[in-house]
Amino acid sequence: MLSVLLAVLAAVANAAASVLQRKAARDQPESENLSWRLLLSLLHRPVWFAGILSIIVGFLLQAVALSNGRLSVVEPVLVLELPVTLLLSALVFRSRLGAREWGASAAMAAGLAGLLYFLSPSAGSSADVSGRLWAVASCVNLLLVGALVWWARTTPPGARRAALLGVATGCGFGFTAALIKGMTQTYSQGVAALFTSWQVYAMIVAGAGAMFLLQSAMQAGRLLATQPGLTMADPVVSILWGVLVFGEEVRGGVFIILSVVAALVVAGAVIMLTRSPLLAGEAGRQEEKTPRGHGEAENP
Repeated sequence: MLSVLLAVLAAVANAAASVLQRKAARDQPESENLSWRLLLSLLHRPVWFAGILSIIVGFLLQAVALSNGRLSVVEPVLVLELPVTLLLSALVFRSRLGAREWGASAAMAAGLAGLLYFLSPSAGSSADVSGRLWAVASCVNLLLVGALVWWARTTPPGARRAALLGVATGCGFGFTAALIKGMTQTYSQGVAALFTSWQVYAMIVAGAGAMFLLQSAMQAGRLLATQPGLTMADPVVSILWGVLVFGEEVRGGVFIILSVVAALVVAGAVIMLTRSPLLAGEAGRQEEKTPRGHGEAENP
């Protein structure tokens, strides 16, 4: 129960980070996308540092949650980041939530509760994972992220690039969560063992890479395009790591069907929320810029 509460608090911190970083990055030129120049520009914006602080808080909460709970339970709870992002967007960008937002948020919460209940994953352990399995799973995860980034680089600026980078970022954070789980398992053997564990250093590199992708995803387009993949890819990748690598067992039979239904409810709620006028308007960025003098103003 403690791990779920900590995961909810991590989702709130991550939502704050998304809104603050979107506010900082939305006015940056397209030429800086997937470039280190973007980070250099953002270093001059205090709101960006506030977003980074929120990410650090969310990371620490997530790490503690993973040390006390199962990967396939903690990470799905983080999808609550989306409705919280919407709520914070309303406050930051001075918009109002309507029936769509509240209804979809309630459906997401119900679907998530059902998913966790029907799956009811048992405890697994990263301590029993062989080095070969770690290597194979890590390579598959990294190849997936690399393929998505390559696809994004070959895609013209706009919603599709933002969506691809959002999915790549979510996959990167899912990989980072798996490494955090491995790190916390090592920590139980003492502080000295922690700093001799390869997962610690791999987690730092993977986390930094995911953070870089997050900045590019937030700058590439609207939250409307970025957030769905970012929100859903992380728990999906984490559940796969939990079940296929760490040996977390889930209930089978009819419960699998019920779990799929619950997951579809969550996915439907995500789609409804990301189509909210709030994310498409004040919190967003105009996909096709209208030339000046044609009587139409660009979205803020």
